[in-house]
Amino acid sequence: MTRQNLPIRTVAIASDSGVSGGQKWNTKLRELSKQGRCAQALILYREMLRSAAAPNAFTFPFVLKSSSALEIPISGKSIHCHVVKSGCRSEPFVQTALISMYCRFRSTADAQKLFDEIPKSSRPTVCYNAFISGLVHRKKLIEALVLLREMMFNRVGINGVTILGLIVGCVLPSHLTLGMSLHSLIQTHGLITDSAVGNSLCSMYLRCGSLDSARKMFDEMPLKNLITWNAMITGYSQNGLGKEALELYRKMRSSCFAPDEVTLVGVLSSCANLGAQRIGREIEDEIENLGFGSNPFLKNSLISMYSRCGDLERARAVFDSMPEKNLVSWTAMITGYGIHGRGETAAELFDDMVAAKIEPDGAAFVSVLAACSHAGLTRKGLDYFDSMERTYRLKPALEHYACVVDLLGRAGRLSDASRLIESMPIQADGPVWGALLGACKIHKNVSLAEQAFKKVVQLEPRNIGYYVLLSNLYSETGDKDGVLRIRVMLRKQGLKKDAGYSYVELGRKIHLFVAGDRAHPMAKEIYATLQKLETLRAEYRNDDEGKGNENQDRAVHSEKLAIAFAVMKTEPEVKNSDILVIKNLRICGDCHAFVKEVSRFIERRFVVRDSTRFHHFRHGSCSCNDYW
Repeated sequence: MTRQNLPIRTVAIASDSGVSGGQKWNTKLRELSKQGRCAQALILYREMLRSAAAPNAFTFPFVLKSSSALEIPISGKSIHCHVVKSGCRSEPFVQTALISMYCRFRSTADAQKLFDEIPKSSRPTVCYNAFISGLVHRKKLIEALVLLREMMFNRVGINGVTILGLIVGCVLPSHLTLGMSLHSLIQTHGLITDSAVGNSLCSMYLRCGSLDSARKMFDEMPLKNLITWNAMITGYSQNGLGKEALELYRKMRSSCFAPDEVTLVGVLSSCANLGAQRIGREIEDEIENLGFGSNPFLKNSLISMYSRCGDLERARAVFDSMPEKNLVSWTAMITGYGIHGRGETAAELFDDMVAAKIEPDGAAFVSVLAACSHAGLTRKGLDYFDSMERTYRLKPALEHYACVVDLLGRAGRLSDASRLIESMPIQADGPVWGALLGACKIHKNVSLAEQAFKKVVQLEPRNIGYYVLLSNLYSETGDKDGVLRIRVMLRKQGLKKDAGYSYVELGRKIHLFVAGDRAHPMAKEIYATLQKLETLRAEYRNDDEGKGNENQDRAVHSEKLAIAFAVMKTEPEVKNSDILVIKNLRICGDCHAFVKEVSRFIERRFVVRDSTRFHHFRHGSCSCNDYW
């Protein structure tokens, strides 16, 4: 070990010789290792070697762990030599530390060699556990399972650490069967009451997409700790089940568990997905009361939550209040401006970020490119795209190309968008071709849309959104045969269009509507109000459409019903308050025109958040400039 490897600093300790001196060195090494002060631990070990005290089997696990954490292979191999010279190589905990270290160094061959040197008849559980965990960490799940089978064959004791080392490798839906097998193994060995094992099982089911199994596991756990609650709340949030996450959070609070930062990030994410700003405000107050107000992760989550709940002003206030803004903070605010159609402001903020010496990453470029696309800032967006490689040496990924195809396509430059796809150094994926298809729909280019559709359904045959896009294009261009062909394709694929729904929050209650909905207790009044709005709309256009004409269920989309209900239930004298409607699908052209025209004669600002972006309607215009 050289002084180039570590900072030149000594750690004072008594230089006693003999057993008591060795114990003092080991005690200090253990403290430094537990505190994560790995460099200081290795410096202390060097001082120990210079003293009269000799390292022993209690010394090496701490210094090997420190070398492993710092990822210094040279020092690790030197310590391995000391282990051999000291005669400690057969000590189980030293063997375990060596195996773990070599796996951390990405040298599983050396770890295997060490493991093979241990006689099969005397291989302890801790060594198996170390090697299994190391292999899983290096994404060698099959090899780890072979070791587990060997443990079972040789009747080596399996414990919670064994299972934990394997469960963390089950991260994909394809691993669910393996995870269920491990669950059975846990029950067989009586490990189900181990809270760490139970928490890991719950997380495994969530990562593998089996939410029902995760919730069943959660409900059956006799003892739940904060990690248990966090796993379930975060899992719900990450899988788009915001309502379930918030309900579980309320249950957690009623069970007298205080949240930590991890809990609150998951809850804020759920509020953002649902557009539940009122609950989000309550969580912000709770953050302050719990003393987490300076936590940057929570501040960033608040920015995202307020942006997605339609309150850009509050999001900006949180952003401006941060004494130190990291890249995530800037990106969250840029994204917020982008989805609200304020592309100029998003671009200005991106430039301010660069001026503040915060170097953008791929995610920041996705945000600013999407903002430019939504606002029609074609030239500016292309300049940003060019600067990725030229200035920042970032190779554009598929999501960046998708943004630029969308940018060019929305501007009507369909040929340029098509040529960009052909010139891409990587194969275009579904979103890239989907962006071109969406642009063709805007500009009613049927022939190019059909080419893009052929490509995209090869890549994502079960993504119904692409079928709907082409079907809508056929419908707008009067091609009834084309619409019929898409319906046949959907039937053959067994696909059904997602049901559209919209909801509005009034009086601390969520009111949800579907197309043609008459289930609401005030349905009669809602339809009467909607008819009045349609009549006013027709009078404004000076035509007879809608006058005295009852709305047909099939023609009444969910956002119209939500808006009619909100207009009916809110005070007419409150002229400057917003009406926020959240829709799960993209707003259609007819509903967009409806809200825009209603905003001419209703002195309110209507805000519609669809699956893509926000639309702010006021005085007969929309923030998207009909560019969505």
